[in-house]
Parts: sequence; C-alpha cells; structure tokens
Amino acid sequence: MTTKNRPVYLDLTQFRFPIAAIMSVGHRASGVLMILAIPFLAYALDLSLSGPEGFAEAKMILDGLFIKLVLFVVLWALLHHLLAGIRFLLIDIHMGVEKEIATKSAQAVMVAAPVLAVLIGLVLL
Repeated sequence: MTTKNRPVYLDLTQFRFPIAAIMSVGHRASGVLMILAIPFLAYALDLSLSGPEGFAEAKMILDGLFIKLVLFVVLWALLHHLLAGIRFLLIDIHMGVEKEIATKSAQAVMVAAPVLAVLIGLVLL
C-alpha cells in the first residue's frame, strides 16, 4: 500500500527568516506605504498652496499627533526604501553578494532607516 504525498500545512510563524528576507519584505511594505500616502500628501500640498487660509488649515491638520505619527511612518518608509534600494542596486552590480556582507548590509538598513527617521523627525519637530 502506497501513501500519497499530501500537502503539508506550513505555519509561517514557525519559520525563522534570514534578516535579508525580512529587510526585503520591509522594502516592499515601505513602497506600498509611500504609494498609499501620495493622495494625502498631494492634498496637503495643494491645500497649503491655495492661499493663506489654506496654508493655515494645512498647518492645523499637520499639527495633529496622529498625523505626525503617520508622517513619521511615511518618513521611515521613505528612508527604508531608499537605503534598501541602494543595497539592491549594489547587489545588482555584484557588490556585497557574499552571505556575510549581504547579512551585514541588511542589518545596516534595518538599523539605519529608523535611526535616520528619528533624527530627521527630531529636527523637523
């Protein structure tokens, strides 16, 4: 009697993904976040350029705590996407493709993006 090879249920929470894979998912997620932020950012820019009243209204909207948190996440997404994109460009020209260097560059992106976001956020605050 033979047994059939049946599909196995894979619980993705049980896997331990390498840092490069996590950084890659973050790169995609940051791209999606930036795309989703475009309508709001375009609206805020249009409102601020519509005149003194519009500028005051845009300033009032952007001064809210929730909006500041959203803008901080968008800033992180921009920085993460930029740094990860540079990393991927270097890999495309065969720089840093060795496992140890690729792991260290992924770790650098994962650390540098939030640190830069906090520093820039503090300057802009």
